[in-house]
Amino acid sequence: MSRHKIQQRQLPYRGRVFHFVSYEGEPANASKLLLATAPAWFLMTAGKRWPVMDEELGQSVEEVDRLLTQWLDANVFAPSPA
Repeated sequence: MSRHKIQQRQLPYRGRVFHFVSYEGEPANASKLLLATAPAWFLMTAGKRWPVMDEELGQSVEEVDRLLTQWLDANVFAPSPA
């Protein structure tokens, strides 16, 4: 049985609400040539999940929100290259 607790954050930012979910990591699978992955946060939108950052145990809600907001600034609200 998994010990990972799935977390969810509804983060209002710049007039929108973003839905983030933490998922448990996956063990390596040599037969499928897949590397192990760490527990991570994902942005949920349009029926898809987009990887955001690794989840670190012991982070406060404020710290997680700050890091998720930084990711939004860099990946969602960043100006398009000319």
